[in-house]
Amino acid sequence: MKVFKFGGASVKDAAGVKNVASVLQKTGEKDLLVVVSAMGKMTNQLEKVVDAYLSETQSAAESIQEFKEYHNCILNDLFPNSSHPVFNEVGKRYQSLSNFLEHNNSKNRPFVYDQIVGYGELVSTQIVSAYLSEVHIENTLLDVRSCIETDSNYRDAKVDWEATQEHISAKVSAKGITITQGFLGAEGANNFTTTLGREGSDYTAAIFAYCLNAESVTIWKDVPGVLNADPRYFSKTTLLNKISYREAIELAFYGASVIHPKTLQPLQRKEIPLFVKSFVNPLDPGTCVGKGVTLDPMVSCFILKKNQVLISLSSLDFNFMMEHHIGDVFKWLHTYKMKVELIQNSAISFSVCVDNKYDNLAPLLAKLRSAFKVSWNENVTLYTIRHADSKQIKAILKDKTLLLKQESRGTVQLVVKE
Repeated sequence: MKVFKFGGASVKDAAGVKNVASVLQKTGEKDLLVVVSAMGKMTNQLEKVVDAYLSETQSAAESIQEFKEYHNCILNDLFPNSSHPVFNEVGKRYQSLSNFLEHNNSKNRPFVYDQIVGYGELVSTQIVSAYLSEVHIENTLLDVRSCIETDSNYRDAKVDWEATQEHISAKVSAKGITITQGFLGAEGANNFTTTLGREGSDYTAAIFAYCLNAESVTIWKDVPGVLNADPRYFSKTTLLNKISYREAIELAFYGASVIHPKTLQPLQRKEIPLFVKSFVNPLDPGTCVGKGVTLDPMVSCFILKKNQVLISLSSLDFNFMMEHHIGDVFKWLHTYKMKVELIQNSAISFSVCVDNKYDNLAPLLAKLRSAFKVSWNENVTLYTIRHADSKQIKAILKDKTLLLKQESRGTVQLVVKE
């Protein structure tokens, strides 16, 4: 059995859904678990619903209406007969979303977020499954929440692997095609919807592959495979034919956007190869992540993260920065949900580059100023280069202000002001 995953870009419209059917037909796979994301930018659209709902503005209804109209347009393109059962099934999803908004009493943002945003995947898979059936690709629609059991850490839930293994073994057939949702799970105690973190659909595919002892996982994207740099920011890129698990985990850790950081670990444990292929040219080889050579071809890899914050600390009395000082800093970074991208320390100073994902910079700085002398730069860019050479580093630094450089074997990181 194999696992396929189709992201939002691959099902953003009716043509995309039709192409999913085409990919299945061209690859000829008969025994598949297919993970599907929300269509297009519908996760972002549902985030607007969350914001409006919690701020108690009238725009929540408008955002929901836009969500419905987007999917209804795709439905009408795929199913000219408006009496097709899929319209009723999708309508039930719309009604379920409305019921939650009407009856929910919680103002806990992460909880509300997960209950609302998950409808992107639930509607998407309903449509994809119905269309595949329409073109005679037999399939079974499975609610992933009956399989992936998690804790109640909403927005970034942790998987209960033992319970999840039991559920998947009981519910997923090794034969035929099963369609399910990415990104979602359900917490064990109350069965509320949870999410696995943004871009968690790749992780979903890896969870199923691990529990099913799958032959491989293929992630279908709008790129030919894993590139050595993001083509949005770098004019020249190279397709990586093969990447070792270790190298891929390094790239994912530093923020390579093609592979979700949590995806590779369960695959590596069972040595399940991961393929990244183009849904435009599905028969092309793409990229294979697995055992073996570090990189093929051996080229430098570039990862760029914008809108970072560089914080520099020193002791108020110019004493050494000792372990207990740094321990306090990491405790506060954890409290304020700052993702640490880079650290550097000397005898009397400590610098950290963080991603202010949850907009908690102001309270963090206030806490830090109670114990340290603090300076910071917002909106900086972090470049991470694997297997770099001096000419490449010089080219990156052209017309930029270098704020911090850190170099270790195989990796160079640069914090710059554009």
